[in-house]
Amino acid sequence: VQLQASGGGLVQAGDSLRLSCAASGRTFGIYAMGWFRQAPGKEREFVAAIRWSAMSTDYADSVKGRFTISRDNARNTLYLQMNGLKPVDTAVYYCAAVLGVRNDYRDYALYDYRGPGTLVTVSS
Repeated sequence: VQLQASGGGLVQAGDSLRLSCAASGRTFGIYAMGWFRQAPGKEREFVAAIRWSAMSTDYADSVKGRFTISRDNARNTLYLQMNGLKPVDTAVYYCAAVLGVRNDYRDYALYDYRGPGTLVTVSS
C-alpha cells in the first residue's frame, strides 16, 4: 500500500484546510487509517483515526470539535477537514494505514504503512 498526503499549506488562524491521503496498491486489506502530526522540535502525535468499514472515529482531545476525519472507499482516499486552525496546529501531517485489528490506533508504530507528510503552517 502506498500513501500520499496532500493539501497542506500556509493559512491564518481561524481558517480551514482539508488534507487528503490517497491510498494505492492493495488497499482492500486496509482496516483503519489515521492522521498524525509532528510539530517542529516535538514528537509525533496522534490526531485522528477511522476504521475503514465501521466508520468509527477517534480524535485527540486537542482537535476534537475542530477536525473531522472521513474516508471515501470508492476513491481509497482519507480526509482530514481542519476548521478553526490555530498556530499550535502547525506541523507536518502524516497519514498511515493498518491492515488488521490493533489494540491502539493512536500508536503510530502499530501502523503497517505510512506516507510522506504534508506541511501545515498556521500563522497568527
